[in-house]
Amino acid sequence: MNYENDNSPMQGKQRVSLEPQQSSSFTMQKKPELPKGLEFLNALSSNFYWCWDNDCVSLFRSIDPALWDQCEQNPLQLLDRVNPLRLWQKAEDPGFLTALDELKNRFENYLSQEPASANEISSSNPIAYFCAEYGIHNSLPIYSGGLGILAGDHLKSASDLNFPLVAIGLFYRYGYFRQKIAHDGWQEENYLDSMNNRLPLELLRDEAGEPIEIEVTMRGRGVKARAWKASVGRIPLYLLDTNIEDNDPIDRYITGHLYGGDSETRIVQEKLLGIGGVRLLRQLNIEPSVYHLNEGHSAFLTLELAREKIAESTELTFEEAASKIRSSCVFTTHTPVEAGNDTFDPTLIDECFEDEYFESLGLDLESFLRLGKTNPDDETEWFGMTPLAIRMCRSANGVSEKHGEVSRNLWHKMFPQKESATEVPITHITNGVHPSTWISPLLQDLFKKRIGENWVEVSRDKDRWSAAVDSLPDEELWKAHQTSKSLLVAFIRERTLRKNTGRENTINEHENTANLFDDDVLTIGFARRVAAYKRWNLLMTDIDRLLKMVDDRERPVQFVFAGKAHPQDRKAKAILQELMSINHESNWQNRAVFIEDYDQEVARYLVRGVDVWLNVPRRPLEASGTSGQKVAMNGGLNFSILDGWWLEGYNGKNGFAIGPESDPAGKTEDELDEMDAEALYAVLEETIIPKFYERDSRGISAEWLSAMKNSISTLTHEFSSDRMVSDYLRKIYAR
Repeated sequence: MNYENDNSPMQGKQRVSLEPQQSSSFTMQKKPELPKGLEFLNALSSNFYWCWDNDCVSLFRSIDPALWDQCEQNPLQLLDRVNPLRLWQKAEDPGFLTALDELKNRFENYLSQEPASANEISSSNPIAYFCAEYGIHNSLPIYSGGLGILAGDHLKSASDLNFPLVAIGLFYRYGYFRQKIAHDGWQEENYLDSMNNRLPLELLRDEAGEPIEIEVTMRGRGVKARAWKASVGRIPLYLLDTNIEDNDPIDRYITGHLYGGDSETRIVQEKLLGIGGVRLLRQLNIEPSVYHLNEGHSAFLTLELAREKIAESTELTFEEAASKIRSSCVFTTHTPVEAGNDTFDPTLIDECFEDEYFESLGLDLESFLRLGKTNPDDETEWFGMTPLAIRMCRSANGVSEKHGEVSRNLWHKMFPQKESATEVPITHITNGVHPSTWISPLLQDLFKKRIGENWVEVSRDKDRWSAAVDSLPDEELWKAHQTSKSLLVAFIRERTLRKNTGRENTINEHENTANLFDDDVLTIGFARRVAAYKRWNLLMTDIDRLLKMVDDRERPVQFVFAGKAHPQDRKAKAILQELMSINHESNWQNRAVFIEDYDQEVARYLVRGVDVWLNVPRRPLEASGTSGQKVAMNGGLNFSILDGWWLEGYNGKNGFAIGPESDPAGKTEDELDEMDAEALYAVLEETIIPKFYERDSRGISAEWLSAMKNSISTLTHEFSSDRMVSDYLRKIYAR
């Protein structure tokens, strides 16, 4: 169900050289030469702290707004490419220098504070957080979707809470694909070389100045990897990179593409992440108190920890070693179906691991394979990373209350001694998002003025936050939202404008966008991965009924779509193509748009500007979902199936529900789709549209505004990544 769980070979239009090139520390690390007085811009642009401080973003944008967007909000690229005259003008601008000095003091004070300690967790023994992708900012393209964004927000909140944590990942040279929709509506893939970009990454070196390297044996040969460090506020993120001249050309592409290649590529990537990640920590003299496996991709790290124990004391059996290391490992699963978890053919495991590694664990191949099976005695079962993680960690958790329940049922077979699935030791910590990253600058400014400069701290206290939001002036909140909505409309017009649209306009390209969208019209957003269970086509079940709402002269509706289909998922691509091809005699072409290449930049505009966020997954396959949480914090109203996080968040006053809490028994998928489609249309026609357009003398819908406040009040605290990280500390990390 997830991009990251598709083991099929990567295809698509690759516009990159397949000749290996040496990693260029010069390109990655060279700092632009700046006028005297502006030197701090180099330090600020080298730490991703800037991306969740709106004053930093505004400062960089003010240097050259057009170039800022051309550089995809990459400050190092901006400073490298901007006209030197412009920099000297800024060096002579008192207002700019004052703002820069204030940011310098704030940034240095932020970094200077001593990290907190809790139980055995300290700066000397931090949490080691392992994940296959990180969505810190769109200028560092090593993420594909929700898992990466969640990991990025986890690091940001750990930094803000000053919680000792280090993160381990891979530096994907080409990242995930960039999306282009052809004139016929078919998705095309494009891969860009990150080595061509200025990135704020530091190549780790030893005391002699030589790059620090680790080595992992794969496919019968040693593979070396170097490590880059990205600073995420107070948190170091270490990214392993095999693009080294000494490596075999094939091995240099182990860290080539995110979720690219075949199953063999996936295995060696996961060996590098897990085994290589532990070896890197040893090189850096970091002794974690807890290892957090965020999804099963890094589960091989548990075997490396066991190998170390056995090497220290050769008298230990594998089970004895596993018992010792299990107490320091915790696992978070993000997938609600068994097919969505990584599994590998035993022959591939044998080919990618050497006999010496099995022997170092005191295991033969058969014993090794049993570790990754739900039923160790089933010779036909493939090796699974999730069973391995569950078996080797002291705790496992899902990412919402419902997902915890689903996971206990899914993995009950691993615990045959448990009579009921309720006894299966899988708990839950509901996902959250980082408020300072996702709440609009204008709304944050309103919070600062009306709640206080410490509004983030206030938001961590449920009762204080609720009272503070309730007291916000209606007109000011409405104005802030309407401004973000107008910005979204301007962004839509800019992103869908094309000089050449083929034979006709489609909802992703227009020759003229002057009349496209209207910021007075009810705007519904639908943006997520294109996958069957997300039910992209549910809204299109009754086209005539849909277009009647779109064409209504008094109370029209407009839709903005965004999302990527996996390169190998032709069914998902066909769904996208069908969406692009709708061209009836209606206003659909002016009131529906598709934004290409959904990433964090696009998401920021969408979650801040829409009135309503639509989500229609098939129950109970939404493990959590976080995009709707971002919308809620901005005063947008969720309109969703009661699944994942929304099942916990919905209170009847802070948004809208589609259908019942659970599917009626005995219904086919087609019948369930028909039932949910009817509920969707009915709530739109009878509740959402009338409420939005019912305005008082101020030009405001009082009932709608009340729901907006309720959304911000009840959901910001509960679904903040600050709350999430605090929950991990109390419930998972603490022994």
